[in-house]
Amino acid sequence: MTDTVVIGAGLAGLSAAIRLAQQGQTVTLLTFGIGGIQLGQGSVDVLGYAPDSDQPVTHPFDELPGFAAKHPGHPYALFDAAAVKAAVDWLAGVVPAVLVAGDGENHLVPTALGAMRPTYLVQPSMVWPGKASLAVVGPRQIKDFYPELCAANLAKTAGVTATGYHIDLPARPGEVDSFPVNYAKALDDPAYLDHFADLVKAQVKAEEAICLPAILGLAQPDVAARLAAKLGRPVVEALLPPPSVPGMRLNEALTQVALSLGVRVVLGSKVTGFQASTQRLESVTLHEAGHDQAWAADNFVYTPGGFESGALRLDSYGTVSETVFGLPLTGTDQPDLITGDYWNDQALFAVGVGVDQAMRPLDGAKPVYENLHVAGGLLAGAIRWAEKSGDAIAVASAVQAADAITGGPVTKSAPATNQGKKGKTNA
Repeated sequence: MTDTVVIGAGLAGLSAAIRLAQQGQTVTLLTFGIGGIQLGQGSVDVLGYAPDSDQPVTHPFDELPGFAAKHPGHPYALFDAAAVKAAVDWLAGVVPAVLVAGDGENHLVPTALGAMRPTYLVQPSMVWPGKASLAVVGPRQIKDFYPELCAANLAKTAGVTATGYHIDLPARPGEVDSFPVNYAKALDDPAYLDHFADLVKAQVKAEEAICLPAILGLAQPDVAARLAAKLGRPVVEALLPPPSVPGMRLNEALTQVALSLGVRVVLGSKVTGFQASTQRLESVTLHEAGHDQAWAADNFVYTPGGFESGALRLDSYGTVSETVFGLPLTGTDQPDLITGDYWNDQALFAVGVGVDQAMRPLDGAKPVYENLHVAGGLLAGAIRWAEKSGDAIAVASAVQAADAITGGPVTKSAPATNQGKKGKTNA
């Protein structure tokens, strides 16, 4: 029997599995798919926008002290600011060649539309070059990247002189529309990279830096650096819609770390049920081809995500439920979970599970099961996409759950439980 079963292979699930394995646990990770990291941007958000503000945050960890008093139902109410930073720094140390550790400040990363997105840990190819003039270059075959549009908006949002250029080069011969992942695989080939660099160099003029769509290599970590050397100026990647090439890089790096630590990954089957006594979860049921398999463990870490992954479901009567364990949810008692105001934060997305300090889901003040822990997007109280806070919530909660299992440190000075918000949810 394994020590701990982790359910879910997103950022929270992989972080929990790695942390547990680092502390000597035998870990089995059960996942239906390959996880949601590749749907993100390959960076790690801490706090891009405070729940009550539309202004980007510069120093995210400076916002966290006192967060519990302002937003008592938010997941950040579960952690000290120092604990969140320690968890994020730990993650950066797990894959140091992939993530650039921050110095307390958010990076501003360009997007395909020319906005500047605040985030904390970034990949080296995302670091803004800090130059006064920028050439924005993209292959004509990529549908979702328009250099002229990106350049015009970057001139406003980043205060640079920016000009858009096209090159004509499919990722594979004969492709009219080439996907970013195909370009990333092609650019891993040195011969293709040389040809790509020659075409870019022929287009740009005297600009001091070059912005390209986020396609600069998948398996080879130094593609951006080699391209910059060939072009004789720094390059920066602009974030594209998912699937995200930088997200795939991060997902692969974390998966390989987990495997190297002995984590057993069971991919392609869904957890559909469980066996439990009054106080403890005994096993979970994995629906595999032709039969159901029970996976027993001493402890369980549940990291399934939220609505986006099907872990939370809203039926036609407006009832929200958690789909595997039937866990109690908080935030469901509000009159308007969804409103007609498109631009307003929808309270539905703050619905989730309330937990105690060991990240155990609560039924009132009592843990549902003594050995079931929850981390990541299932936690109540945050509208992660608006705040740009979901990554650090995932990592901090995964680390806290793992440390609660192994007896590691659990650091906190805020209230003892997170039961979600009452009334109108704005966070």
